[in-house]
Amino acid sequence: LRYADASAEELSISRVSYLLSGFALQRNDGSWLELTNRYAWIDLEKSRTSFSLAEAPEEKFRGIRFQLGVAPAANHADISKLPANHPLNPNLNGLHWSWQGGYIFMALEGMWRHEVAMEGWSYHLARDSNLTTIQLEAALDLSQHLRLALDFDLAELLRGAHPLSFAKDGSSTHSRDGDPIARALTSNARKAFRLQGVSAVPNASIASAAIKPLYLPARFTPFPFQMSAAFPRPDLPRDNPLITERVELGKRLFNETLLSRDGSLSCASCHQASAAFSDSRALSLGVEARKGKRNAMPLFNLAWKTSFFWDGRAPSLRAQALMPMQDHLEMDQSISNSVALLTAKRGYAERFKSAFDSPQITGEKIGLAIEQFLLTEVSFNSRFDRSLEGKEALTDEEKRGFELFSTEYDPRRQQFGADCFHCHGGPLFQSQTFANNGLDSTFPDQGRGAISGKNSDVGKFAVPSLRNVEVTGPYMHDGRFQTLEEVVEHYSSGVKPSPTLDPNIAKHPPGGVALTVADKKALVAFLKTLTDERFVSKIPNPLASKSP
Repeated sequence: LRYADASAEELSISRVSYLLSGFALQRNDGSWLELTNRYAWIDLEKSRTSFSLAEAPEEKFRGIRFQLGVAPAANHADISKLPANHPLNPNLNGLHWSWQGGYIFMALEGMWRHEVAMEGWSYHLARDSNLTTIQLEAALDLSQHLRLALDFDLAELLRGAHPLSFAKDGSSTHSRDGDPIARALTSNARKAFRLQGVSAVPNASIASAAIKPLYLPARFTPFPFQMSAAFPRPDLPRDNPLITERVELGKRLFNETLLSRDGSLSCASCHQASAAFSDSRALSLGVEARKGKRNAMPLFNLAWKTSFFWDGRAPSLRAQALMPMQDHLEMDQSISNSVALLTAKRGYAERFKSAFDSPQITGEKIGLAIEQFLLTEVSFNSRFDRSLEGKEALTDEEKRGFELFSTEYDPRRQQFGADCFHCHGGPLFQSQTFANNGLDSTFPDQGRGAISGKNSDVGKFAVPSLRNVEVTGPYMHDGRFQTLEEVVEHYSSGVKPSPTLDPNIAKHPPGGVALTVADKKALVAFLKTLTDERFVSKIPNPLASKSP
């Protein structure tokens, strides 16, 4: 949908995501009851539009207030301590400033028409000074359960008392001190939230059923999951808790050629450990040398992912694990045949019994075991990580590359970075999003759009991690770039416009962010510091053992 801003500029909105905190209820005598440690994350694209304030006292109140953003103590707290499903967990909300620290309080992104061309706009409101208090009058009788319906008027946010114009004010903000766009957003936000209505809801609460582990054996060995202290907590599957017996079985199955129709391929054939579980070919070859349609993605740090494949069509690792086995262009083996062959092979029945408390082999158990193995492949010990710990020093060129990586490109405010962190931010150097990064103007492969059915997703693909990127080439979903130098050159001069181009790229000049030769070299040098030598080396895995 297209809208008009205060200057009659045509615009569209593709992202509305924000954090709320500091909830309080106003008593009839004017005093306030603070509801501590309550947070909410709202994201329209993800249909995350409601939250609950439980355990409020059964009193009558006349108003409510909250803050757009989070207070300094929470804004700069250790993210690794947050539960996986906490609204402030950056792996969930994607609103962390990563290495700069703190959260993006509100992310607004989209496109706008500049003369005849569409360009991107990206307003990121952040920093402690921009924490904004919203106060609303509302008659609340909490002797019953209530539902408050709030309007968030985006038109008021952009056109309010301090109207914004992309042409006049700029198409991006990162809320630096004195930034006029950030000032306008905080001022307008106070009137952008409105109370739509209050209604009673049934008091009966629906208790969620406890998640029970699947096929957990009576005796098992818990697997010691390891990760960086800087990583956010992952949402590990509660119905498939990590146990050594199952991880060990999953590793064997990952390397098992019986899972392909002609016995020539395993999962490891296209996901080689020495290349961070990626493939050195642009397009992998399946049975009978059948050529695939996309580049094989690297398989590490998947415990932090919420969907899988370039188009996100698999909602879980266990589902993803079974798909290549059955794909005609890949392993081309039916699950029933795989089960029969594994059942007939000596040693597997015993291993399934040890992992699942029963010797019976099923497709579901194959998926669960491979899921466990992949969840435990965690990479976090690169030179960059060691430099953050003070154990190793980066060169001046590598430091310059990191500066470019972490700095926005905004000539209006004298910022001339490479703007990489928007899509590859945080300690994981990845995001949960799908993005069109300007590879093409038309899309023979529609990517995420073919799965979601949305025109707005056409040409978008999963944003991969940049950890170990030095060894995971060739690059992009179709493997078109052989070197990191080619990748950097694409973002510097080769970006192609299209209706779904990511706003954080579309806001840049035609072609991309023009970098000098020295800056391109520095950026590549920094990317190579993300290689985890131990992870991609051939040091024997302590779980490895001879095939049964």
